[in-house]
Amino acid sequence: MDFTLPKHLQLFKEMLKEFAETEVRPKAKKMDAEGWPDPDVVRKLGENGLLGIPFPTKYGGGGLGEMGYCLLMETMGGVCTSTATLIGAHIGIGVMALYLGGTEEQKKKYMPDLCNGRKIAAFCLTEPGAGSDAAGIKTRAIKDGNSWVITGNKIYITNGPIADVFTVLAVTDPALGARGGVTAFIVEKGMPGVSVGTVEHKMGIRGSATSEMIFDEVVVPSANVLGQVGAGFVTFMATLDTGRLGLGAACLGGAEAALESMCKYAAGRQQFGKPIAEKQAIQWMIADTASEVEALRSMVYRTAWMVDTNQPYTKEAGICKLFGSEVAARAINRAVQVHGALGYTRDFWIERAWRDARIAEIFEGTNEIQRIVIAEQMLRPYGVRVRP
Repeated sequence: MDFTLPKHLQLFKEMLKEFAETEVRPKAKKMDAEGWPDPDVVRKLGENGLLGIPFPTKYGGGGLGEMGYCLLMETMGGVCTSTATLIGAHIGIGVMALYLGGTEEQKKKYMPDLCNGRKIAAFCLTEPGAGSDAAGIKTRAIKDGNSWVITGNKIYITNGPIADVFTVLAVTDPALGARGGVTAFIVEKGMPGVSVGTVEHKMGIRGSATSEMIFDEVVVPSANVLGQVGAGFVTFMATLDTGRLGLGAACLGGAEAALESMCKYAAGRQQFGKPIAEKQAIQWMIADTASEVEALRSMVYRTAWMVDTNQPYTKEAGICKLFGSEVAARAINRAVQVHGALGYTRDFWIERAWRDARIAEIFEGTNEIQRIVIAEQMLRPYGVRVRP
């Protein structure tokens, strides 16, 4: 077993660090305050090829696979969770659904612009009555000649207000439901009937744009069916596996940043005539965080390797999301405690990170759903069916 990153990924990681520090970190606080992504950051992500990292070069991607994508998410997660969220919604689920389920013609048509940042993607699954119960969606797509007419509302769509291409899940046969009656579609922003609804004002990840998306009798050509008619639920669930892994990688970056800040601050902060790092209470918080960070890094990197070597990874992706989000929450909460009043002020990044971290236990499938997914994968060989 060799855990050394190949030379090209080591160089990529160094480049990512420089980009994140020079282009993203200086604007993170401003994006949080304004509640909107910085267009210049989005543009530079595209110009530097960072919005297509895992995809093959023949589609305009970086060709660095899932490991490259996880390094990207880890780095951005340690600098600006909002930017990591924008990237994750674009690459990990928006474009990934097209890559996993699309035809060769669809990939060649859409992916070059998406991989190079000329267009941004969003993934439209959640509805007012269908969150954790993803199979309960009501958005309808009705066949009309050589087209489909899509009507429905999607909510909490990351990148919704800034996206150009949407991968949308809709019911095509209510009688069959999720097992053969749900289809995925590629919908473009300029199609009549597509509009942005309510824009959310969030507690955290404020520098990412989240909104309701309205599809009002949107006519979509049959050429834009993503995958097989009736098999959209399968495509979307497979897509969420990669999204959950990317989220785990972003959580790893956030936890690493919190750990580094704890150590640096504790070594320099004097109380009772000595650095607080000499206090056992502080040392234990640092030790616990370091242990969890190392465990999470191993999980994320191993699962990325499984993806790149074409192994099943549904269970592992769920574990990365579940464990990663909870590790990040604990790490950042401890960091607030170590920094004391400073960690609670908006002058210091830890306060923003604390607000940002909370969503990781909710989106990409709540942690309660992840426990169901993991248990199902463990018990299936024994003939046990796990249901929500």
